[in-house]
Amino acid sequence: MRSLGLERSLVDAAAYDHAVKRCREEGVVLPTFAEVTDPSAVDPALAAGDRDGADARNLFRVHWYNRQADDGRAAVAEHIVLPPALTGVEAPIVALLGNRFPMIGSHKVLAAYACLAPRIVTGQFDPSVHRAVWPSTGNYARGGVAISRIMGCRGIAVLPENMSLARFAWLESWVTDPSDIIRTPGSESNVKEIYDACAELEQDPANVIFNQFCEFPNHLLHYLATGRALAGVFDALHAHDGGLRLHSFVSASGSAGTIGAGDYLKERYGSCTVAVEALECPTLLYNGYGEHNIQGIGDKHVPLIHNVMNNDVVTAVSDRSTDALDVLFNTAAGREHLVREAGVDAGVVDQLGDLGLSSLCNLVAAIKVAKHFDLGPEDAVLTVATDGASMYDAERSDNLERFGPPVAIFAEHLRAVTDDHFLELTDVDRNRIFNLGYYTWVEQQGVSLADFDARRDQRWWGELRAIVPAWDDMIREFNGRTGLR
Repeated sequence: MRSLGLERSLVDAAAYDHAVKRCREEGVVLPTFAEVTDPSAVDPALAAGDRDGADARNLFRVHWYNRQADDGRAAVAEHIVLPPALTGVEAPIVALLGNRFPMIGSHKVLAAYACLAPRIVTGQFDPSVHRAVWPSTGNYARGGVAISRIMGCRGIAVLPENMSLARFAWLESWVTDPSDIIRTPGSESNVKEIYDACAELEQDPANVIFNQFCEFPNHLLHYLATGRALAGVFDALHAHDGGLRLHSFVSASGSAGTIGAGDYLKERYGSCTVAVEALECPTLLYNGYGEHNIQGIGDKHVPLIHNVMNNDVVTAVSDRSTDALDVLFNTAAGREHLVREAGVDAGVVDQLGDLGLSSLCNLVAAIKVAKHFDLGPEDAVLTVATDGASMYDAERSDNLERFGPPVAIFAEHLRAVTDDHFLELTDVDRNRIFNLGYYTWVEQQGVSLADFDARRDQRWWGELRAIVPAWDDMIREFNGRTGLR
């Protein structure tokens, strides 16, 4: 399983020594997975500097507890509680805010660090020779380029050519060479084309592919860090309302990193885990295919790191809804309607810019969950806002006349939400979805059938987590060898 990021011992001593030398020269100190999960004991001085800049100290801001207002560290991860006046349901819908992460304003730096750090400390990535290749439908490529650069490595972004203009503008300002941005055909649903490009790049041994869809460190750090952050938010809300229950965690499937937090929450609270995808490409729900514009939830396959046997619900949301709500939430007319006509608190409306397109997908799906299960004010639904609306300013301008006045958008895409395209999973359903992954991972990508099938068993996922303390020990030893910590 080495190729899937699960090595826990030294592979190449020369590569390791070169990485130690590079990090010493660049002033790079690596946080442990434990410190990313809970940074409360970390010296704040380690996270000094410009949080939007290419500064190695931003590695100590790769966590959920950054404060937006003053660049400090929050005791409880920043979040937004979406009220009934907005959602139309009594259940509180609570979104963890991913645009607090450094450099890219998205939680994908978390996944990127999770994947690169173990390769560095096990001697599988030599910064003096290797290039880190980050295949993505958006933010993971940006996160990979950012993490690579501040760790003294060269990063290459591979993503569809029709992703947001803001993503490409950011990449162009961060890569060391324009050729380090590789545009593949298509848009959000064209993951296979990304894989094909990576297969070509992999012919050069200097290129190391960090495929978020099959890199298990992506799952592991979200299980730990995102799971703990969500639990902290729920516990804080529960402290004010002792009758509050955690009913569900809702997450677009995407690379299946974030949804791994559902495993953590289920173990702690017995909550449901809800996987969400685009209605225009309902792979999990209907074995379907297609194209859509909910950027950041790449689909048309089942990620290897998706623990689908532990999911409870699959539902789908149309990109028409996410595009429309993006207009409603981020225009003066839309916000005025929400405050004056819908009665939404102005403070909540001011925060709606923290919700990007995939975040809006999660919001609509959470409303569907609340309506399907007839949830009340004591039933919390948690979700994640992976990035903010600023990433989609250019695309929004194309939609301003598409959906009609704010009152129409509010009525159709909030008040009229139903539990259509919604499936409570049986064991038969889970196995059907699991089996879909065979064609990508065994037939196309060469994963052994034994490794593929092992993931059906929840004991396998539990045993997987034992690798994290070993990585943390190796990170501490690596930092000791650099002499920087």
